[in-house]
Parts: sequence; structure tokens; C-alpha cells
Amino acid sequence: MKQLNGIMPPIATPFLNGEVAYDKLKQNFLRWNKTGLSGYVVMGSNGESVFLTREEKLKLVEAVRTNIPEQKLLIAGTGSDSIKETISLSNDAADRGADYALILTPSFYKSEMKPAAYIKYFTEVADNTKVPVIIYNVPKFTGVDIEAETVAKLSAHKNIAGIKNSSENIRQTTEIIDQTPDDFVTIIGTASVLYPGIAAGANGGILALANIAPDECVQIQKLAESGKHKEALDLQKRMLPVNKAITARYGVAGLKAAMDMLGYFGGEPRSPLSPLNEGDKQLLKQILINAGLIN
Repeated sequence: MKQLNGIMPPIATPFLNGEVAYDKLKQNFLRWNKTGLSGYVVMGSNGESVFLTREEKLKLVEAVRTNIPEQKLLIAGTGSDSIKETISLSNDAADRGADYALILTPSFYKSEMKPAAYIKYFTEVADNTKVPVIIYNVPKFTGVDIEAETVAKLSAHKNIAGIKNSSENIRQTTEIIDQTPDDFVTIIGTASVLYPGIAAGANGGILALANIAPDECVQIQKLAESGKHKEALDLQKRMLPVNKAITARYGVAGLKAAMDMLGYFGGEPRSPLSPLNEGDKQLLKQILINAGLIN
């Protein structure tokens, strides 16, 4: 099994006229593959996975696997509230080349999502999935938050490899690292806390920012792990406004617009999301210039 670590983008899904543009995806990988990225996540939140059909999701897994080197990790976001569908989609993605399954915390029945429910859900999924499972905690979208103590219990399962924690709560991330075995992987899920997360012992990051600033994200991890904390923190600070713009401020539309500005293909988000207006594009461009991403 490929080692789970390093920096990985949850890749944006390119659309033309509302349909997945596989040729544009290939173009993006021609650039990404030349960087120090350790792998890729397909069907993540930034990949607009909630707008994809099951058929599109599986075709995307195949397309990504075809366009990346064998040694690069491929993680597929395959979680849903249905245990049965999560297992089915995870195994079908594994058959098409996915190395890991990124499984979102169930969240529809929020008041019922207590530790026992999470343990039951992830245990049953992990028991029946061909590839190792990564727990995906993203309170911003789900409205629920898995506790460190629950993650610690799940970390004993031989087929649960780690967690992507997309909360900005460094205390929680540190507790997860502290309470889980050394071979359980903790991955930072937002670039806003990449440096402190790596400094606390996280193994890498799955970051929207890595779509447009892969080298900078890789460098932050390398600097932090080599003890060059001032340099890592300085680079982290320089990337903070960019990350805020393409996540909290402008969302997927902002990420895709930034990709277009930097020579990738971003394109328009899928309906019902709307593309960025011209005024916001100019503000975003200035943020990229200020960060040194555009000359």
C-alpha cells in the first residue's frame, strides 16, 4: 500500500457546457505532475462531488488514474450517508484505481450523529471496503464534528488509515495526533492551518490551495519538518489571503477563476453555483499578485 502523506489537492472538476471536460483535466495534470505533490483527491468538496452522477464519479476516477504516475496516490471521495452506497462506490472506485477511500462523516440526521453512530458507520464501511478508509471531517459543510476520542477508537481498525480534518481547530487536530497510534495518519484539510498542523505532527495536507500553489504548499511542509519554522511561517502567512479567497470568500467559483488566471483550466462551476463576477475577479487577481503567484 502506498504511503499516505504529503500534499495533495482535492482537484477541481473541469466542466464545459455543464459536462465534465476530460481533455482539460489532462492538461491540468501535465502541470501538477511536475510538482512535488504526493497524490490527488478526486470527488472532494472542491471537486463539486455533490453535483456529479455516480457514472461521472467512476469515470473521473478512471481518468485521473490514467493521467497520473503510478507512484502518485489517488484518493476518491466516496462517502454518503448511506453505508450501502458508500461501500459500493468505494469498491467500484478501488476497481478503477483508487488507493484510498475518503469517507465523509454522515450528517443528515445531525442530532443522532453521536460517537456510537460514527463508530458503527465507519466500522461497517471499513469492514467491507477493498481499500483503506480515510475519515473526512468537514464541519463547515456537514454541520457535524467528530470528536478526537471517537477518532481514537476508530484508529484501532486495521482498515481505517487516517483522518482528513478540515476543521481549523488545531487543538482538536493535536488531540487526534496525540490519541492515535503512530501509523494512523492525520491530514490537514485546510491550508489556513497547514504550518501549525505540520508542526503539531500531521502527515500532510489535502488542500484547495494546492490546486493553484502546489509548490508553496509542499514547501511549507518541507520547511516545517526540517525545523525551518520562521521560513515556513512566513510562507504560510503569504498564502493565507489566497487560501481565504478561494475557500471562505469566493468558494469553488473563486478557486476555478484563480486556476484560469494561473494557466490551469478552471472553467465555470456546475449549476446551481455561479461563476465569479468581473469585479470579484479583479479583486482575486490582486490577491494572487500580492502573494507573488502572478508576476
